[in-house]
Amino acid sequence: MDDRFRALDAWLRARLAGEPFRVERASADASFRRYFRVFLEGRSVIAMDAPPERENSAPFVHVAGLLRQTGLNAPEILAADLKLGFLLVTDLGTRLYLRELQNGDPRALFGDATTALVRWQGASRPGVLPEYDETLLRRELALFPDWYVARHRGVTLSPAQRESLEGVFRAILARNLAEPRVYVHRDFMPRNLMVCDPNPGILDFQDAVRGPISYDVACLYRDAFLSWDEEVVLDGTIRYWEKARAAGLPVRADFAEFWRDVEWMGLQRHLKVAGIFARLHYRDGKAGYLEDTPRFLGYIRHAVSRYDELAPLGRLIDQLEGDAPKVRYSF
Repeated sequence: MDDRFRALDAWLRARLAGEPFRVERASADASFRRYFRVFLEGRSVIAMDAPPERENSAPFVHVAGLLRQTGLNAPEILAADLKLGFLLVTDLGTRLYLRELQNGDPRALFGDATTALVRWQGASRPGVLPEYDETLLRRELALFPDWYVARHRGVTLSPAQRESLEGVFRAILARNLAEPRVYVHRDFMPRNLMVCDPNPGILDFQDAVRGPISYDVACLYRDAFLSWDEEVVLDGTIRYWEKARAAGLPVRADFAEFWRDVEWMGLQRHLKVAGIFARLHYRDGKAGYLEDTPRFLGYIRHAVSRYDELAPLGRLIDQLEGDAPKVRYSF
């Protein structure tokens, strides 16, 4: 028991007014937050420990309210002390999409997820969530050269390489910023979705913003921890696009153009995540994330092989990953 856990235990005793309970570790994530399952008489709830000097829990409370107002299944905030960094929320169970997709019916589960996504996007209003603007998108892209290339690979880019990479970054950002803007969960992937009633339960939403409409569907199918064949990704994205159009969301009328948006938005995310996983390993001492980096390099290679303007990034990846399979690029 560390000092934070002892403080959480005392806080729970006060909030639960003497009701007997026991606590088990539920999960941790890539941030400094920790989650504990609190077992009470005939039910369980989740206690969140978010050290206030490291984590601001106000966005979690705010976005949970937005999701629930939209009719989606996010945890209800039962008690919160933002100064201490403790929250008590409803328990959405233990059936992670990440596991259930591998054992159940992927099409049905993805269908529920995209229906929820369309509902979330349909509630979008300006001025409610922070903007996913060029500054934030660019700061995320910078994680790739700063943490993956420089820290993980130990490579100092030459001026010519930096100039080429900057040209690719400008092209990616131009495409991203040209998209219509809606609410973006920003980590809408199977690890953050729960199989429950109503389905899905939605977690890890505190970083939500208002940004490009293709972001969350790209995140859903190009997952950090689970890969799908191209036919599955394409079919699921088409089904999302059809739902979005029927709901009046501002997706492009031509699916081929929307698919390009998804691929370019996904590329921004994949570069960011490669950098984040390296940072988690080297700065935060969180082991295991780098093991999934090859998945993201595969996603990046797939995208750059399809668009001539991304060829400089493909060449850089080839130089960094000399033993990886090469892709033929058009120059």
